[in-house]
Amino acid sequence: MATDLGELLVPYMPTIRVPRTGDRVFKSECAFSYDSPESEGGLYVCMNTFLGFGREHVERHYHKTGQSVYMHLKRHVKEKATGAAGGAISRRRNGKVFLDLELNRDFNGVDYEYEDEAKLVIFPDHFEIPLPNIEELPALVTIACDAVLNASSPYKKQEADSWEEEIQVSKHARSLRQQENGVRIPPSGWKCAKCEMRENLWLNLTDGSVLCGKWFFDGSGGNGHALEHYKETNFPLAVKLDTITPDGADIYSFDEEEAVLDPHISEHLLHFGIDMLQMQRTENGHHTDNDVQPCVSDWEVIQESSLKLKPVYGSGYTGIKNLGNSCYLSTTMQVLFSIPEFQRAYVGNLQRIFDYSPLDPTQDFSTQMAKLGHGLLSGQYSKPPMKSELIEQVMKEEYKQQQRGISPKMFKALVSKGHPEFSSDRQQDAHEFFLHLINLVERNSSGSENPGDVFRFLVEERVQCCQTQKVRYTQRVDYLMQLPVPLEAASNREELIAYESKRKEAEENMRPPPEPVRARIPFTACLQAFTEPENVPDFWSSALQAKSAGVKTSRFASFPEYMVMQIKKFTFGVDWVPKKLDVSVDVPDFLDLNRLRATGLQTGEAELPDLTPPIVIPEDTRGSTTNNSLESPEIDESSVMQLAEMGFPLEACRKAVYYTGNMGAEMAFNWIIAHMEEPDFAEPLAIPSYMEPDLPSPSFPTISALDNQPPEESISILTSMGFPRHHTIQALKATNNNLERALDWIFTHPDCEDESEAMSDTADTEPNNNSFSNANAHSDSSLSPDQDLSSPRVRDGPGRYELFAFISHMGSSTMSGHYVCHIKKEGRWLIYNDHKVCLSERPPKDLGYMYFYRRLSSC
Repeated sequence: MATDLGELLVPYMPTIRVPRTGDRVFKSECAFSYDSPESEGGLYVCMNTFLGFGREHVERHYHKTGQSVYMHLKRHVKEKATGAAGGAISRRRNGKVFLDLELNRDFNGVDYEYEDEAKLVIFPDHFEIPLPNIEELPALVTIACDAVLNASSPYKKQEADSWEEEIQVSKHARSLRQQENGVRIPPSGWKCAKCEMRENLWLNLTDGSVLCGKWFFDGSGGNGHALEHYKETNFPLAVKLDTITPDGADIYSFDEEEAVLDPHISEHLLHFGIDMLQMQRTENGHHTDNDVQPCVSDWEVIQESSLKLKPVYGSGYTGIKNLGNSCYLSTTMQVLFSIPEFQRAYVGNLQRIFDYSPLDPTQDFSTQMAKLGHGLLSGQYSKPPMKSELIEQVMKEEYKQQQRGISPKMFKALVSKGHPEFSSDRQQDAHEFFLHLINLVERNSSGSENPGDVFRFLVEERVQCCQTQKVRYTQRVDYLMQLPVPLEAASNREELIAYESKRKEAEENMRPPPEPVRARIPFTACLQAFTEPENVPDFWSSALQAKSAGVKTSRFASFPEYMVMQIKKFTFGVDWVPKKLDVSVDVPDFLDLNRLRATGLQTGEAELPDLTPPIVIPEDTRGSTTNNSLESPEIDESSVMQLAEMGFPLEACRKAVYYTGNMGAEMAFNWIIAHMEEPDFAEPLAIPSYMEPDLPSPSFPTISALDNQPPEESISILTSMGFPRHHTIQALKATNNNLERALDWIFTHPDCEDESEAMSDTADTEPNNNSFSNANAHSDSSLSPDQDLSSPRVRDGPGRYELFAFISHMGSSTMSGHYVCHIKKEGRWLIYNDHKVCLSERPPKDLGYMYFYRRLSSC
């Protein structure tokens, strides 16, 4: 018999491999479905690629690759016999439970026992060889089978096998001396102290300076001011601001010229007001004791836990297992796959996507989206229990009619790959994940239907210079509407004031706090706050050719088919700890936004000159403008004195009042707060000669079209990847010369490649004022015409919508808590809470975080 098996396997020996270090063995989940060894047909693992396939998909892989030898894995789950001891050892076939699989959490290990079965199957004849069979199989096959059976999960982080060099503790960490200069770093709004950079910023741990890093290939640009600062001061350690989490941060030692560890980083950050240890996160998607009392009631109300909810089963009613703080992903995907365009793009094209999937479908975005969509919509993984099971549960008083749901491990591993936050096991913001996923959909929809188009719309931004009253209109693409929460507009303001008074009194007298009061905010107040003008930080007026005060208003240049609306409940305290506003907003079922339609340039409005700010302003010319001022400007001296009485320098107060157009002390005060860190803050006011529009200002170099040309180095990098020069220039211009964003722009704007390649470089540098010129000539058509090859496609129409889904958050911050979603299907509301799907009795629409509206059809 041994000879027969050996001879049988001889033709296939070249295709059988032993898993090497770095090989991922998928023995718990099918690449195309959610079949597993516990499924009825078991799982087939290819002995060459180590990919897993369910019974209905293994034939596809065999025909595509010609791989014939598979290991068939089957786990039999059985309930223990009545009277078995609670700690009894499970029965084992072949002497042990030899599949290294995670136990299904729906089966209690005490009440169930497992029998594992493995065998080799040779296609196409389905010849089976039971395992283990050491004596009868060739040594290579035995070793390969043993390696597959004992391989660890492909989703476990292989830290020991990482090729990256281990980061060492800095020699400066223990002895670092920090200056007592009173510097406190705010949780947002950072800017390099020496230039206008707002990305790739580093906090020096000695003096608290915030400076930019150097330019990298990935687009994280900078002017190297952090390194320059080290050369001037020898202050060695800096931390990257956008990497700070409760688990640590990215730290660099200029002296040691490498990334380092700082065991005392929490203390060093606390010196500058950053309390990283209070940025608490949770485990397994549940709240912790750090959640403050006002949010505790959310758990009961949002989950409707006090009600006896009826489970539902079938197509569209499949839950998603929580992998441990993965509910932000689950709720987002449940909502997206309730939208017909996403269903059609992925599930409707399922067979085509699967048939044309690459050799490793686990790394293909479209395949995994189709797999997830089919898992949620097919009903295959959402079946009601059998009558016999229900009777048995009732007899045991354990009536729990719950789904098992599907496990999104493979999907999460793919969509979070390379992302510092989503690839972790920590809780994340559902709003940020939604935007991340839409970006992935865009990048992977080239040449095919892009379902993300249903969310895309154009925003018209109107910026006005407060001094000259001139305006500039620009348009940008967006995917959701963010509504502020004006607490001052609360309808129960008196209750809130009384509660706050009682809370402070209880705190002073060491008594328990009173029953919390939730602020009730009218939705109309949120919408009104959205339309209010907002100050533009660091506004540079091209009319003045200087920094001034500017205000911005936003309107809709187009309305999407599906409007996503986020209630901005989350903010940061001065200690960087995320906080959640405990508010209730009466969000309507029907929404009419037509009054927010953009109107474009109005009669009587004067446009700001189309100039860009100078990159460098020489110090000697900055002071020379003082001598060129021929007459004193008109300044409201009463506002100047009000500000001076607050302790601000007199000259700074004069500048603030002038640059805010004499609009009062409050507006000037905001200007002072935004500019007080600038080196020329207290220098005398210098008036540029903007009154002569035909002449350049004596303080600034003339701005030519070529000054708007992207850096030649960036152009070279993108053209070296094979992209046309004119296409790369367009991409860099559209993304403020950010390489990474420019690369994404190229992939999401493939139509731009059809432009004439004969376009000259000079023409490339000319500003395109007509990119969105026809966007406001809207109609009720379902698809706006492409006004320009570089303009994004939008599906414009009326701005009337109906609510069909919302995602709610429970907990004190986005870093903790739990998400659930409510979706309206077939005229009834349902609640999706991880793997459980039930009919909703009281959908808490006023406590939602993200709301999803669909456009109402025109009458």
